[in-house]
Amino acid sequence: MSTTAKPQQNGDTTENKTSHVPSFDQAFTENCIKAFGPKTSPRSREVFSSLFRHIHEFAREVNLTMDEWMAGQELLNRTGEMWANSNHKRNEMHRLSDIFGLESLVDEMAHKSMAETDEVPTSSAILGPFWSPNAPWRELGASIIDSPAPGGLVTLCHGKVIDAVSGEGIPGAVVDFWQASTNGKYDFQDPDNQADNNLRGKFKCDKNGEYHFYCLRPTAYSLPTDGPAGVILNLLDRHPMRPAHIHVMISGEGYRPCTTQIYPDDDPYLTTDSVFAVKDDLVVNFKELKGDDKATRELVLNLCLVPKNSNKSEPNGVQSSS
Repeated sequence: MSTTAKPQQNGDTTENKTSHVPSFDQAFTENCIKAFGPKTSPRSREVFSSLFRHIHEFAREVNLTMDEWMAGQELLNRTGEMWANSNHKRNEMHRLSDIFGLESLVDEMAHKSMAETDEVPTSSAILGPFWSPNAPWRELGASIIDSPAPGGLVTLCHGKVIDAVSGEGIPGAVVDFWQASTNGKYDFQDPDNQADNNLRGKFKCDKNGEYHFYCLRPTAYSLPTDGPAGVILNLLDRHPMRPAHIHVMISGEGYRPCTTQIYPDDDPYLTTDSVFAVKDDLVVNFKELKGDDKATRELVLNLCLVPKNSNKSEPNGVQSSS
């Protein structure tokens, strides 16, 4: 279209102007959403309408190029290949979600508590990709250390699972613990050095809601960097380190379950966790222990759950699933 000025009837000439042509078809996104069929559920319509709008606006905002679009496809393709080629053990999609902070955000929305008691419910934290439904039941006082852990500090972990409303112990509550070994790897990442279910265990609390067992003082470790998550971390000049932590899943009949992580208070990565999962009340102190021939460290860990029928805690948002 020509932008050359045309003489007006009075002989004057207008200023040169470029007709405003929108950079993008403003109706395109809504047309995509209108393609949803009548059998689309209300929730699916809500979620995918928002997703379409946000992802389209993202592409417009950054003026996404074809090369960048293709690079994104290749990264996601590689993510799926790692899952398939590892016999469903390498969940790189989960890891991508973590380094974007998405799992931590969804977890925060799902478990936001507004307790009005003296007991504050234990904060939740991300499940992560290493939980196993096959963790063995172990007797109170047992050790979850089944394989050698060079340099590991054996820790006596003990505490109580408490009702956030009454402050009383929860008889028969279940605590499920899992952690990496001193080399920074979980059992199924390290079959040459670790037995199946090494550093995993489920314990049933006694009549007072108390538990005790032996584990390792946790070790900081790097996320694997040989996959798409490593590509993104490198691109954003971020380190891949996770602070030392132990995973815990707490449940009890009639109570809202909680999945969380605990962190030593002297870990250097607490403020720069690569998956943004650290919360202040989850930072704990591992003390030197004397007089126990099985352990050199002690962790007192009391955990707090909210009854399902209590109005003291209001989950806000959609329950995270993995």
